[in-house]
This record gives sequence, C-alpha cells and structure tokens, in this order.
Amino acid sequence: MVDLPMETLKKYLRIDGSEDDEILTLLVDAAKEYLTGAGVLESNKALYRLAIMMHVALNYENRNPAIKIESINFALQSIILQLKEWGNPIEIPSGEDVPGETEI
Repeated sequence: MVDLPMETLKKYLRIDGSEDDEILTLLVDAAKEYLTGAGVLESNKALYRLAIMMHVALNYENRNPAIKIESINFALQSIILQLKEWGNPIEIPSGEDVPGETEI
C-alpha cells in the first residue's frame, strides 16, 4: 500500500484547510486506479507517489467541466513509462554479438 500522507499532498497542491479532503481522497483513489489501468503496479516508490500527486493535481486544478483535458502531461507520461513492469531484460552473455549492433 502506498504511503502518501494527506498533508504531503496538500503541500504539493498548496492547499490550506481541510474542506477539500474528501475530494482529494477521491482523486487519490482515482489516480491509483488510473495507474493500475496503465499497467503500473502499486508501490511505495517515490516516483509512484509523485505520479499520484501529479495526476491528482491535473484533475484538481482542472475541475471546471467546460475545460477539456486533452491528455495527461508529458512528465506524468514519462513517469508512468518508467514505473511500468516491462518484464525481465534480455541478458546477453559477454563476448556475444548484440542483435542490431554492428562494428565500426
């Protein structure tokens, strides 16, 4: 389970007070679901927590239904790609040619 204190999230969003805590909790849950749907496993890594905060910020700051959010921002996309579990990398024994490499 991810350890993201509400106070940390509020500092990131520059929010004082507790009137939006219920909305923020909902947005955190939605961010976790979004990341799971994107193929990211829940973790307590700093990048995972940052991805949650960035996703929450994107949706919190753009709550006006008249504003259409075209896509998530590039920084969040980059973090999601870094967090994805792509499987085990191919190990090539030393001394063997790497496919696609040519000598100069």
